[in-house]
Amino acid sequence: MSFTLGVPVAALFMLVFARVGVLMMLLPAVGESLLPARTRLALAVFMTLALMPVVQPLLPQQGLRPDTVFGLMLVELAIGLMIGITGRLVVASLQTAGNFVSQSLGLAFAETVDPTQGGQAAALGNFLTLLGVALLFATDAHHVVIAAIRGSYGVLPPGLSPDTGDAARLALSTMAKGFSIAVQIAAPFIVFGILFNLGLGVLSRLMPSLQVFFLGMPATILIGFLILGSVIGLMMTGFLREVADLLAPFVAR
Repeated sequence: MSFTLGVPVAALFMLVFARVGVLMMLLPAVGESLLPARTRLALAVFMTLALMPVVQPLLPQQGLRPDTVFGLMLVELAIGLMIGITGRLVVASLQTAGNFVSQSLGLAFAETVDPTQGGQAAALGNFLTLLGVALLFATDAHHVVIAAIRGSYGVLPPGLSPDTGDAARLALSTMAKGFSIAVQIAAPFIVFGILFNLGLGVLSRLMPSLQVFFLGMPATILIGFLILGSVIGLMMTGFLREVADLLAPFVAR
């Protein structure tokens, strides 16, 4: 007994999996390296099977021909990379914000292994990143991410090659947006660090015999953590709002 899907069905699966697989590996929540690779692969396969009937009517007439399918696969991979890296840059803003906070509190030397990207990173940056990923799941934002994968076919239909100029502008604007998000999240600590160090400088001038460093370092950490406990909710709310704004054009489709 033999069972075959035929060349058109196999080509359709390859085209859909090319975009969905890349998005599943890069987008926030579903693409975190904290999730086992087999889990992400299985989710990508199931998403591919679910989207095949949706994508098939959108393909050009010659899209499933053997001589054109590999060219379309490269286009789908490029689209998946473009959208996925955009989402990944927004998540990376939490690590950047954590670096800003660590610098302001004098904890830049406190580094741990980053479980999401590997390598060494600031401990506060790892904390904010893990908290952001946890909140994405806790608020059911991963459902929005999955809906955005489906909506990406409405914004960028299969077989339509994206303009390189538009892709470059998207990359630059997303990098600028990610840095802006990081500065907004870390703004209370940046202001605190500037004012506190300015006050310590004035105090050292007024009282030269005072050991400002031994007095200021514990006070900086203590006050900084009090500020962190007070504004952590607002910081994460802003991050979740930015993720929702990023995915809104795709979900609306």
